[in-house]
Amino acid sequence: MRNLSERLVRGSLWITASRGLVNFLGLVSTFVLARLLVPADFGLVALGTTMLAIVSAVTNLSLSQALVHHRNPTDDHFHAVWTMNAARGLLIGLMFSAAAIPAAHFYGDPRLQGVMHALGFSVFLSGLANPRRIMLQKDLVFWQDFVLNVSQKLIGVVVSVVIALIWRSYWALVLGTIAGQVANVLISYTVLPFRPRPVLKHLRELWSFSAWLTLSQVINTINARFDQLLIGKLLGRTDLGYYTVGSNLALLPTREATLPLTQTLFPAFSRLAEDPERLRKAYQRAQAMVTAIALPAGVGVALVARPIVELTMGEKWLPAVAVIQALASVFALQTLGTLSQPLGMALGRTRLLFTRDTQVFFIRLPIIIAGMYFYGLQGMILARVLTGTLTIGANLMIVRKLTGLGILQQLGANVRSLISIATMAAGVFVLRYEFHDSQTKLGLVGEVASAAALGAAIYFGTTMALWLLMRRPAGPETEFVRAFSIARSKFSAKSPVGQPGGL
Repeated sequence: MRNLSERLVRGSLWITASRGLVNFLGLVSTFVLARLLVPADFGLVALGTTMLAIVSAVTNLSLSQALVHHRNPTDDHFHAVWTMNAARGLLIGLMFSAAAIPAAHFYGDPRLQGVMHALGFSVFLSGLANPRRIMLQKDLVFWQDFVLNVSQKLIGVVVSVVIALIWRSYWALVLGTIAGQVANVLISYTVLPFRPRPVLKHLRELWSFSAWLTLSQVINTINARFDQLLIGKLLGRTDLGYYTVGSNLALLPTREATLPLTQTLFPAFSRLAEDPERLRKAYQRAQAMVTAIALPAGVGVALVARPIVELTMGEKWLPAVAVIQALASVFALQTLGTLSQPLGMALGRTRLLFTRDTQVFFIRLPIIIAGMYFYGLQGMILARVLTGTLTIGANLMIVRKLTGLGILQQLGANVRSLISIATMAAGVFVLRYEFHDSQTKLGLVGEVASAAALGAAIYFGTTMALWLLMRRPAGPETEFVRAFSIARSKFSAKSPVGQPGGL
């Protein structure tokens, strides 16, 4: 178990480094291209990429997850996955290209036709990628995945910037995307040698696992987007802007704080699927760790949402503050049960996950419609809070079915984090009340910095105090102390003799 935990930590570090570098390259690319191109260029390409994202999500076959779940996949399994992904890429590419003319006519921009043809080709390229890449995650080897992700992004950025410098055209955005896909395909076969061939053997076996995941993806895609469509239709584009921007900002801290760990859990749980007791312990440890990280990140952003929005976006975006405050807290609390997804996939219970997603959708739909109909944007926010809370309960029930862990047992692993976050929220709220609302940029910076420092001190101090009072039970604190001890020993070992700490 300790060896698995160490591999998960190393994998999380590689994923963190990968996401950090890819996001940095993306920011650099955006800033440079924004100076070389006009906003209309970004809007034109966004039309094509948005439509493609929806089509891709709805038609996702989830065959890679089936490979991770399989105990011992053979070459024929990989050939079958490659065959289906290539066929899907070709079919979607042709359909997307066929829709280019009516889409260009509908939006009144003939340039969209060429953009959609090119993006259709990029989908076809993505279907040719090496299916063995997913085995890096299954084997918890992430440095090669780091190379693939960063190389693909770097090549795409370089191509986009060069074309923009020469021609100052929206094609810089499109061809950069295609260049990234070409790089992904070529490098994937270089890092993991594989000679694919058309094979349909084992397809039924793989599909029996991935079919329910595909249906869940369809439900989740609709579930994630129908509220935005309703707001845009009934409340207007301004309220939709507040809602979408606020929702994205609310999700950001929880997602970025926990994704490096959660991305490693499906393959990790899969390795323990045949040992129920070890799987239960691994789930509780992982879930407690994720929640311990997500709670201060999400609730912390909710507490300082107003000064952050004023400082970075201006007063015209203040209506988005309520969205951030409500949803950032809900997203953080939802980590109490979100690991039910990789857990269910590891155990092959994908039909159960689909049933849950469908039930959540049909419960969520009328609540959100009613909230928005009677109370507008505020009603939508309240409905999201209510449905988010109900989702936590649904996830806890799923975990109980999968592992036998009772709801109180699941919550008990997080009791210190929950008490600490309540204490932190109370302390920062008192500080904010005394601080009042600053009117200057410097005051806003001071308000955010002081709240962050106080919140971190209260959360960490309360958590460690409770851990010591409970006689140091196994939990996130144990992992932190172990990591701190390892870091301190390595630092001491590098220090010159007679000069502790190198000072």
